[in-house]
Amino acid sequence: MGRHDVAAGPETAAGADEGPEAAALALKILVAGGFGVGKTTMVGAVSEIRPLRTEERLSEAGGLVDDTGGVERKTTTTVAMDFGRITIRSGLSLYLFGTPGQDRFWFLWDELAQGVLGAVVLADTRRLQDCFPAVDYFEHRRIPFVVAVNCFSDSGRYTADEVARALDLERGTPVVLCDARDRDSGKEVLIRLVEYAGRVHTARLLEAVGAGPGAG
Repeated sequence: MGRHDVAAGPETAAGADEGPEAAALALKILVAGGFGVGKTTMVGAVSEIRPLRTEERLSEAGGLVDDTGGVERKTTTTVAMDFGRITIRSGLSLYLFGTPGQDRFWFLWDELAQGVLGAVVLADTRRLQDCFPAVDYFEHRRIPFVVAVNCFSDSGRYTADEVARALDLERGTPVVLCDARDRDSGKEVLIRLVEYAGRVHTARLLEAVGAGPGAG
C-alpha cells in the first residue's frame, strides 16, 4: 500500500452558543466500516447530544447495488453522515462523524477526512471483507485508526490477534472487541483511539523535528 501524508490533527472548538463548561479542545473522529456494521448505532450510543442522522429507507433500486447479505433485517442506510459529540474529560471532547458504508457514497470520504485526528473502523466478523476498503483508505493516507470488532450475537468469536492477522494490519494497529450498542463499550474504543493517535502524531512530529535542518 502506498503512503501519503495528510493533515490530521486536533481542532479547537469555539461555538458561540456554548457555555463556560464547553470543552476547550475538540478532536474530530471518523467512524467507518462496511454497510450495516453498526456505525450509526455506535455514534448514537455514545453521543451526549441528539445525533444528527441522514438515513433513508432502503429501496428496491438500492438493493441492486447494495450488498445486504448478512444484514437482511437492515431497512435504512446512511446517505451522507452521522454526527455526534462526546466529552471524554473536562476540556476534551470528540466530534464523531459516521461515514456512509456503500461504495457509491465514497466521494464524501475525502471531505469528511479533512482535519481528522483518527478513525474507528468497525468490523463484523461475518463480513470481515467489508472493512477492507476502510482499512486500505486510512493506511494509504496515514491516518491513525483502530479496528473495533462489533460482536454480534450470531457472529463467530475471534481474538483481537486473529482479526489483526485476517486483515493483515500494519504492526501496532490496535484491535478491540466492542458492542456498538453500549455507551461504555463505545467510549472505551474512542479512548483507545485517542491514545493511539496521540502517540502516532507525537512520533511523527519528533521524527520531523529530528529530520529538520541541522539534525544529527
